[in-house]
Amino acid sequence: MSELDIWLVIGALVVATAVARSSLWLVGHRISIPKRVQEMLRFAPACALAAIIAPDILMSGGQLQTSLGNPKLLAAIAAAAFYWLRPHMVQTIVFGMLVFTAARLWLPA
Repeated sequence: MSELDIWLVIGALVVATAVARSSLWLVGHRISIPKRVQEMLRFAPACALAAIIAPDILMSGGQLQTSLGNPKLLAAIAAAAFYWLRPHMVQTIVFGMLVFTAARLWLPA
């Protein structure tokens, strides 16, 4: 790939990103989104986060790891239980990281 090709690809990506991000800002006031769709879009960030985190928790070395010997799974379960009892996000993150660190140190590798 030549230097010109690289700059053309970068330019095309800049234009595509600018168009995608500014399209709703420029014409969004003319578009009405149905109430049901707006309600469903409330859950999009949580679904995207789960789709990113779940494979990291459940997969190791390309294989599914669902045993309690998996420190990430153990920490995720403990953090979910902690959040259910005390719904405070920062405390949940700290607790989950403490459980993860302890599990990594004490569980057999």
